[in-house]
Amino acid sequence: MATTTIALNNASVAIGAVDLSDQVQSVTLTIGYDQLETTAMGDNGRKYTKGLQSVDVSITMFNSYGSSEVEATLVDVVGDDAVTLVISPNGTTESPTNPEYTITGAFLSNFTPVTGTVGELSMVTANFVGGTWARDIA
Repeated sequence: MATTTIALNNASVAIGAVDLSDQVQSVTLTIGYDQLETTAMGDNGRKYTKGLQSVDVSITMFNSYGSSEVEATLVDVVGDDAVTLVISPNGTTESPTNPEYTITGAFLSNFTPVTGTVGELSMVTANFVGGTWARDIA
């Protein structure tokens, strides 16, 4: 069976209604479920079932200032527990080979709006946790 692999060079990342894809250097989306132990007397090994969804998103971006830019977007959502993120590995058109992940109810506890070293580009990393995720391919 043939597989499709891509070099991640066109990921789409939107925070709220703001598409920041052109500022993103890297993105990591980790999704899953909490594991709940269901091991009972008489079992010969541990057993588990899925619990609540879990989400962890880390986005490293080139810092930019101004309306609808990185700093303004993150200032607007820091401390907000209802952030929506939309992430796809290859552009904004979802398909079976380019799933779109929508995370609702994510939380950004903090970020560093001013950081950098002389002669280097300013970078900022936003770490979102929590919320629920949905995968769309149509």
